[in-house]
Amino acid sequence: MELGLFQKQTMNLVMTTELRQSIALLQYSALELSHFIQEHATENPLIELEEQTLGLDNYYGESSSASRTVNTQDNNFNPLSTIASKNSNRCEDLLEQVNYLSITKQEQKIMKYIILNLDDHGYIPMQDRKIAEDLCISTEKVAKVIDKLQQLEPIGVGSRNLKECLTIQAKHYYPDKPLLTCVIAEYLDLLADKKWQELGKLLNISKKELSELANLITFLHPRPYSASVDSETQILYPDVSIEKVNGEYSITFHDPFMPKVRLNEAYLHLKQTQSNAGAFIRENYHKYKWLIKSIEQRKTTIINITKAIVERQQPFLEKGFTHLKPMTLKEIADQIGMHESTISRATSNKVIRTPIGCFEMRKLFTGKIAGDNGTEASATQIKLRLKQLIQQENRKRPLSDQKLADHFKKNGITISRRTIAKYREELNILSSSKRKTIG
Repeated sequence: MELGLFQKQTMNLVMTTELRQSIALLQYSALELSHFIQEHATENPLIELEEQTLGLDNYYGESSSASRTVNTQDNNFNPLSTIASKNSNRCEDLLEQVNYLSITKQEQKIMKYIILNLDDHGYIPMQDRKIAEDLCISTEKVAKVIDKLQQLEPIGVGSRNLKECLTIQAKHYYPDKPLLTCVIAEYLDLLADKKWQELGKLLNISKKELSELANLITFLHPRPYSASVDSETQILYPDVSIEKVNGEYSITFHDPFMPKVRLNEAYLHLKQTQSNAGAFIRENYHKYKWLIKSIEQRKTTIINITKAIVERQQPFLEKGFTHLKPMTLKEIADQIGMHESTISRATSNKVIRTPIGCFEMRKLFTGKIAGDNGTEASATQIKLRLKQLIQQENRKRPLSDQKLADHFKKNGITISRRTIAKYREELNILSSSKRKTIG
């Protein structure tokens, strides 16, 4: 075999910087794209931006917790006004309560330090010893201050763990039920596992009395902060909308945050020169043209994906998720002639507004489960039906995962017990043994 240097011509696909940026643009949300354009405008003298005012006449925002349309006639509408108070407001409320306690200034400082270190649920994340070391005081002093902190509203705030939180609330709300406090302090694990028979023997009480105690515990709040403040409302701003007009579906693309990109012609005369300034202008003109093309390509891709969704999911658009057909990224990619990874990026961080509500676009893509009679069901449909079955079950004799799988099999859908368990966990539904009530 002869050794030497030889020339060979080959063809390779090179991932240029511009191609990488075009791919990145696909997965940007509208707000991220706006920031990206503004960054380019600061570097490129040929890019001129005209900021859009966020008038909501032709734009819709919806809450993820409920389907509601923003009043589009009110141009002064502030979406942030619907967002609930966060932990900072809860801390302020607690700090204000401290001012009304009959305690020393040192105890006030200790209590405020603890309040400012509470976690998102209102618990103390540190041990008494650690607080004592940080403040150079005794652990007895820390424990004394925590006892006084636990007297503030909401009841249970400042607890060290779940058991202490529920115990404080039980003593406060049900002072005439000492047995309830005993159950929480001594047998909370058995109660969580629904070991009714064992609990009845240990407490020497009837099933009726045990049922009353278990029912009282359900009214306690394991997370004190969440009990005092309404859950945060998330505002969704759709990138694309589907509306039914005169019996046909129309698609509208939204870009309310994106400024209008224009060409600054003041420097274009330098493009024809052979100076360094001319080379700089030619390079930036090329970047400007690429940016315009990439933005338009992103818009076209999202609209084409939406058109494909409309063609496949008309029953869903009329009746909701119970009629969502199985649909994968690959199927949409084949339909519009693009690669699956392109569809994945284009649907990432995107929100779609439909006649039945506003959702993340990726929620409409789901795997398929084949039925015995040739039909197909989506994973979303299976989950919704699973949730309905569990809601309708006899709580004294809840359905096991195997019985749920058998039910689907009788209706022509073969699904394993393990898959049922996985879907149940995704829906945050307990196992049958933990759903069982006292018989």
